[in-house]
Amino acid sequence: MELLDCRGIACPQPVMRSRDALANGAKELEVLVDNEPARENVRRFLEGRGFSVVTTQVDPQCWRVAATAGDAANAPQEEAAPRHIVAEESRTLVLITTDTIGRGDDGLGAKLMNSFLSTLPELGSRLWRIVLINGGVKLVSLPGPAQDALVKLAESGVSILVCGTCLGHFGLLEAKAVGETSNMLDIITSLDLADKVIRP
Repeated sequence: MELLDCRGIACPQPVMRSRDALANGAKELEVLVDNEPARENVRRFLEGRGFSVVTTQVDPQCWRVAATAGDAANAPQEEAAPRHIVAEESRTLVLITTDTIGRGDDGLGAKLMNSFLSTLPELGSRLWRIVLINGGVKLVSLPGPAQDALVKLAESGVSILVCGTCLGHFGLLEAKAVGETSNMLDIITSLDLADKVIRP
């Protein structure tokens, strides 16, 4: 079993090191990380590559992610596991970096964001993915109209990626109610794959 000690390394490096190990033929992999976003991102990456994954907490500052290749591990995989790709229509990605829209009055900005999110379904099947980074992660973590709108979008099939580093920064890892905890590699790949990016 190949051991990757990724403690002290920020995301997305643990995912990228795991990717490189698989590219070099690793069939059994053990990854040590020291934060929950990295644990979740490595787990999701390896499972997306057809590996059977078990995570255990070694101590308060260390998690072990153990992975063993399954039958699907030899199949070709998409880079960074993009999901819900629309073949017939353009892919629109919405990049949200804050929990309000505009400057001047945060109360008004919050109302505008709620309105923006509740109106996004008007894009129809072109709406492919929503990416939330920095203060935008609060929208999936704090109860209210914005979170409700995002839950409905996810239920309709829209992919929602939430920056794990940002969730950890704001202490909101456990509060996330919708979306996949993600990393910068997934986010950059998504931006590259999108035909159009909207940033409110």
